[in-house]
Amino acid sequence: MVRINEILDQVNSYMPDADTGLIQKAYIYSAKVHAGQTRLSGEPYLSHPLATAFILAQLKLDVASIAAGLLHDTIEDTLTTYEELQEMFGSDVAEIVDGVTKISQIEFQSKIHKQAENIRKMILAMSKDIRVLLVKLADRLHNMRTLNFQREEKQVKIARETLDIYAPLASRLGIDWIKRELEDLSFSYIHPAEYEALSKEVEARLGQRKAYVEEVKEIISRKMAEYGLSCHVLGRPKHLFSIFRKMRRRNVTLDEIYDLIAFRIILNTPKECYEALGIVHSVWKPVPGRFKDYISLPKANMYQSLHTTVIGPYGERMEIQIRTEEMDRIASEGIAAHWLYKEGKVVQKEQAKQFDWLTQLMEWQKELEDPREFLESVRMDLFPNEVYVLTPDGEIKEFPSGATPVDFAYAIHTEVGHHCAGAKVNGRMVPLKYQLQNGDVVEIITSKHHVPSRDWLKIAKTSRARARIRQWIKTEEREKSLALGRELCAKEFRKRRIDFNEFLKSEAAAEIASAFSFQNIEDLMIAVGYGKISPTQIAGKLERSDEQAKEPEPAGITQEESRQHGAGSQGVLIHGHDDIMIHLGKCCTPVPGDEVIGYITRGRGVTVHRANCPNVANLDPERQIEVKWDIKQEGGYPVRLAVTTADQKGMLAAVSNAISAAEANIIEAKVTTSPDQRANFTFTVEVSDSSHLRKVMSGIRKVDGVLRVERTNSG
Repeated sequence: MVRINEILDQVNSYMPDADTGLIQKAYIYSAKVHAGQTRLSGEPYLSHPLATAFILAQLKLDVASIAAGLLHDTIEDTLTTYEELQEMFGSDVAEIVDGVTKISQIEFQSKIHKQAENIRKMILAMSKDIRVLLVKLADRLHNMRTLNFQREEKQVKIARETLDIYAPLASRLGIDWIKRELEDLSFSYIHPAEYEALSKEVEARLGQRKAYVEEVKEIISRKMAEYGLSCHVLGRPKHLFSIFRKMRRRNVTLDEIYDLIAFRIILNTPKECYEALGIVHSVWKPVPGRFKDYISLPKANMYQSLHTTVIGPYGERMEIQIRTEEMDRIASEGIAAHWLYKEGKVVQKEQAKQFDWLTQLMEWQKELEDPREFLESVRMDLFPNEVYVLTPDGEIKEFPSGATPVDFAYAIHTEVGHHCAGAKVNGRMVPLKYQLQNGDVVEIITSKHHVPSRDWLKIAKTSRARARIRQWIKTEEREKSLALGRELCAKEFRKRRIDFNEFLKSEAAAEIASAFSFQNIEDLMIAVGYGKISPTQIAGKLERSDEQAKEPEPAGITQEESRQHGAGSQGVLIHGHDDIMIHLGKCCTPVPGDEVIGYITRGRGVTVHRANCPNVANLDPERQIEVKWDIKQEGGYPVRLAVTTADQKGMLAAVSNAISAAEANIIEAKVTTSPDQRANFTFTVEVSDSSHLRKVMSGIRKVDGVLRVERTNSG
């Protein structure tokens, strides 16, 4: 358990003149209000705020942040009020604690609409004071360190939330050591078998390569000294999750990962960094396309370094990073390396650039109504892989990897994007689907006759461009759908000898629109044009008597009404729709318990996808519909599982027995082997719901020799 004196000593090490009285006062108050409370580990609850405050002191934050760390759970877990904290510790501390409390109350594992709203709340909380997020990261890091005391189901839930939300946020703030620790801790709970196996393999290999590491360090130090450069050389293994992610992304084994160890050369000035790069390339041959200059083009989180991959001793690839002492400190501490609140300092222009992504998120949370579009923009802004290009005037623009001239055009101005007719890159015409590369000089050619195409959504990568394109298409299609909806309804009304024009002017039109959950008749006609509502439903509703109108009726998409379907329902309910054929997506094979989304297809009813199905991102949001599982309906659902095992006798029988023991039926099985002594199985099994699926996967993982089990898409 961390003691208050350790926190004070840490603070005094980087702020010798700090007034630590506020920290001591916060400690005494926290101890008082948390008295008698314990953690699941059995330790006094005070151990958690103390550990949180110590992490903040390791980040070298200001006194107010550390005091807030000691108090961060007082509003949520004790009778303390915001007003009491404000009176005793000042507005700064009270605001931070209140912001952390609001983030802590957010439930991320929820339906997509609620999830989007929760992330909006988190962005609002941390945008008021970025220290809110820093305290929350410290709180989450200590909770992850002690996660073993939670029950297994909660461990996985918290670890997944950490990997999806908090590790990327730590990365965006440039706090590398917290990002790496959060990722590795999450990995150990989400994929425990893979973590344990990889941990042992990596540890064994690193033990064998100690002599190799020392040899490389000695060669680098000697060569630098020959050219009069004083440096410090480090050789450290990459963290486990980054290795695991690379193995999955490239579909390779650990034997095929050559750069387990990254070497780092620390020098005094940027000039020396470039000199050192030349020396390294004169000693070892560089790998083409593997050099990155983040000194002249820093990352958005202020990270600076030179990266190169070379063919080192014994013909093996090795990664080398070259940076100054200051760059190394920023790479580790991120925003805390230039803390903006110390000694009353205000935000400097060059330091404020790292908050651009937060400003962008604030813009999207205000503008984007569709929750999927908003979550898409968040994912893009939290998981960037930057490409830096230039305008003809030399201004640098940053884009995610895979960005195209369409993204560049919308980054300049919305109207430039809307009328983008072509692009020149480095003086040459390129297609709009061209992927921008570092250092490209991009010029956009516009024409008032050119307008956005739905195909642009397939090539645009930035949330800004995609949102603007969708907005334009929505406006254009709204007019077309309105005209089409009126035409279809007029035709249906003529069949029934009803005057459609008189209907539009009548009070009945507004009543029917309201019954279908639309604000006005125009929105109802647009829904008909989109195919969400049929003209038959509208005409039929108009013809029913007052008595019949009181009966529950198939309507538009409503939150109140749900109706079960017949043989084609697949155990799925669609809000307010009747007589619609339902298909389960073959690409992602959803099962009861999965979060799902429906997509209205032309002439084929509704296809149900898992919400995280890759194909959903390419679907027209206007044709997406809320669906839910009918938990009363029983049946079997096919799911594909990918199982990797050691290539040894009897594995197929052992895994098949485990599936049978979990009361699941095997529909199909395929087996392949690889040169690395691994066997790869693909099973299609029939399960009743997601809980049954977890039981099946858990049973397979317990089989001796099984290395990995995961659900996979079928296409």
